Amino acid sequence: MTKSKAIMIGAGLANMAAAVYLIQEGHWRGDQITFYALDDHGANDGSTASVAAEEYWNKNHPMANTKGFIARGGRMLNYRTYVDLMDLLSRIPSATEPNMTAAEDTRDFDAKHRTFDKARLMEGGKGIIDGGKLGFNNKDRWYLTKLILMPDSKEDELDNISIADYFKDDPHFFSTNFWYMWETTFAFRVQSSTQELRRYMHQMIYEFTQIEHLVGVNRTRYNQYESIMLPLINYLKQQGVQMILNRRVVDFDFKNTQMQDEITVTGLTMENTDTGDSEHVDVDDDTAVIFTNGSITDSASLGDFDTPAPENMDYGAAASLWKKATEHFYNLGNPDKFFNDRNASEWSSFTLTTKDHVLLNEITRITTQIPGNALNSFISTSPITSMGTKDVNMSIVVHHQPHFTEQKPNESVIWGYFLYPRRKGEFVDKQYIKMTGKEMAEELIGQLSKVDPGPGNIMDKKQAIMDSIVNCIPVYMPYASALFNNRAKSDRPKVIPEHSTNLAFTGEFVEQPYQMVFTEQSAVRSGEIAAYHFAGIPMAKLVKNPRYDKDPKTLARATKKMFE
Repeated sequence: MTKSKAIMIGAGLANMAAAVYLIQEGHWRGDQITFYALDDHGANDGSTASVAAEEYWNKNHPMANTKGFIARGGRMLNYRTYVDLMDLLSRIPSATEPNMTAAEDTRDFDAKHRTFDKARLMEGGKGIIDGGKLGFNNKDRWYLTKLILMPDSKEDELDNISIADYFKDDPHFFSTNFWYMWETTFAFRVQSSTQELRRYMHQMIYEFTQIEHLVGVNRTRYNQYESIMLPLINYLKQQGVQMILNRRVVDFDFKNTQMQDEITVTGLTMENTDTGDSEHVDVDDDTAVIFTNGSITDSASLGDFDTPAPENMDYGAAASLWKKATEHFYNLGNPDKFFNDRNASEWSSFTLTTKDHVLLNEITRITTQIPGNALNSFISTSPITSMGTKDVNMSIVVHHQPHFTEQKPNESVIWGYFLYPRRKGEFVDKQYIKMTGKEMAEELIGQLSKVDPGPGNIMDKKQAIMDSIVNCIPVYMPYASALFNNRAKSDRPKVIPEHSTNLAFTGEFVEQPYQMVFTEQSAVRSGEIAAYHFAGIPMAKLVKNPRYDKDPKTLARATKKMFE
């Protein structure tokens, strides 16, 4: 059902993509589109600490140290599969590079800074591990092959089956180099959905042969906000799109109709988070409502150098509104599967800013590679899992510097995360979730020391490193891996639900055939579908997605790799 206006609930990547396609493919004017959102970036953030503190921090717990930089998460791109994202970025100017589109900017930077990670895995007492040896036995190969060869038509058989369930008779799988690299590259956990693992294996099958070096990973010139979101914001504002921020939509009005299943939004109730006032917006028959129904950074909280990030128990702004909709209609999924199991979804990250390059130089020495190529995981025998196997303690990403346009030449920025934040540190006797930024930095130095034997160990420079730290900002994200939570296909709504006349869902918590979540690709694709639907554009004109899992040569290379 075509419309002439759109209200966007949420201003993340998916809805901004929808707006661009409505303008460029649907030939809408910008002033026909209005955003209501808490912020203008969703999960793709990146800023100075002072901006982040003002935007996110609970006003009852003021952030003492607002120096340095913060990005709650990091994004890796992949040109071969992120075809919808690259199409979107090709349509808008770069925010930092004159006379380039955002896509040209990213391709230009990536061509000059190719990823080749020589220290993908490191283990205490052993140093750099040869990740090219995946470590499979025949049982591992059997279960993984069975998963990869499962046809799309049988994917429902994996409803509500976790990765731990699928490999319950093969605990060895969770001690392979392959698993360590896969879980830390994509943030899978043993509790995650086997359906999602299967989709990743299908769409990223060619990465199977090169995951130890991440040569298929592409990166933006700066953080994801300045290189992806800011170009979109600038373009949409130039087109006259209205962005009304600091608004939390809390409820829908739905049309009372003789057709019990008809889904028609007639109004929205929202809270102005600046004033605390309640506001109402009517939705007429010519208006589409495009709603991003979940966010992995909802309810995130920040700490600082001397303060751990508090645990925010909020269910999540977007998910709460999604739940309101499910109270009216049966076919809109089940948000509790994703937002009511923090044990499966939470993790902690940190952004560390230094005023010199002492730490950066030490990481360069230990990993034998220059910044921009490193995504390192530290394996230790100390965190024994329920599977009886060792696991990864922490991961860090050392981006090409500068990672922020405001970053000074003498400053370094490093990002890291703990996939299991309830585990205890080895060098700081606390759960990661309870550590201050200072303690996370100390744990990082300690973990690096385990893979740095002999004289001149990084511990010799610990004090110099600690003195160089401008800030280390811990972030607690209760829903960072929620999109991987164990579930059935029906637990996520379709982009256009059956019987919907004007409501679409976008983002990482919608069901799309073949798409894998936790990627800018799937987010953009959902917005593109919503835009085409309401603009009356045939779905046959959507960007064509490649299927490498159907390519015999790719499958043959993956099979060969399994036996190396």
